[in-house]
Amino acid sequence: MLLPVLLRPSRCCARVSGILTQCVRTPSSPAGHFLLRPHSRGLKGGGRKSQSQEERWRSRNKTVLTYIAAAGVGMIGLTYASVPLYRLYCQASGLGGAAVAGHDTEQVETMEPVKGRVLKISFNADTHASMQWNFRPQQSEIFVVPGETALAFYRAKNPTNKPIIGISTYNVVPFDAGQYFNKIQCFCFEEQRLNPHEEVDMPVFFYIDPEFDEDPRMARVDTITLSYTFFEAKEGQKLPLPGYSYN
Repeated sequence: MLLPVLLRPSRCCARVSGILTQCVRTPSSPAGHFLLRPHSRGLKGGGRKSQSQEERWRSRNKTVLTYIAAAGVGMIGLTYASVPLYRLYCQASGLGGAAVAGHDTEQVETMEPVKGRVLKISFNADTHASMQWNFRPQQSEIFVVPGETALAFYRAKNPTNKPIIGISTYNVVPFDAGQYFNKIQCFCFEEQRLNPHEEVDMPVFFYIDPEFDEDPRMARVDTITLSYTFFEAKEGQKLPLPGYSYN
């Protein structure tokens, strides 16, 4: 394709819209007028360059998408793994108001109650919006002293005509008191199956560590609240069965 254009002879080669062009003088062209046509070498080389650049971009995009997919899978894996790991860490350290687990019988038998420090333990019960159980504490509060064991009960009922499996979480308020709230036996983090219209009592056997009385942060704490929340367990979820029976 030839394009008429007025150019000086010294500018007989130029780039128009990024395409290398070549000036052509024809016998019928007026003096000082030249016709432009695409330079064959420039056009061919530009095509190879454009194709090569496109291939690099495609390769780069594939690499970026691979990294994004790998990161997404990794984040999902960390999310699922973090739940049991965080639960174990909280139980061991009392972080976030979680009661400490794993204390043996020997420690319970040898600890000395702090008779002069009476604490009120309040109990709270909640259910998730999708959970159809009726769930409540059997007592609103009890009084204990650090170093003394205590037993409390919650009651759960399935008022529906189908079996429902529930699982509970818990926390302690104030949060800093969680590291001293030690549960010897409870129903938390365990699958609980209730048949239609079945009702059971769920025990919580616990004590407050005597070191509670030595912590200056606990100097003004005289009430501790233990709160449980029940959720409906997801189908196919594998959890260990409780080590004791409610029957």
